[in-house]
Amino acid sequence: MQEITVAELKARTATPLIDVREEDEFAAGRVPGAINIPLSQLGARLDELPDEFDVICKVGGRSSQAAIALDSRGYDATNVAGGTDAWIEAGYEVER
Repeated sequence: MQEITVAELKARTATPLIDVREEDEFAAGRVPGAINIPLSQLGARLDELPDEFDVICKVGGRSSQAAIALDSRGYDATNVAGGTDAWIEAGYEVER
């Protein structure tokens, strides 16, 4: 599984970001530009995924599960280590 830090995520400009947290978590605060596809819906929404993207959740557990599963299906999915919590702790902008 590929993995990046929140600092590396912040430096990316062209890679889509999929947030696999539940809708209420996503609404409470997210990395700007993130697209919400909850992990519980991911299997049914595979047609919405780009070929290459980053995956984030709260701390990295759900997103790493998603990245591993998606990698096995041929997607180029990179997990964001530490998740949204690490993003917030780093002092980066949060969208609500």
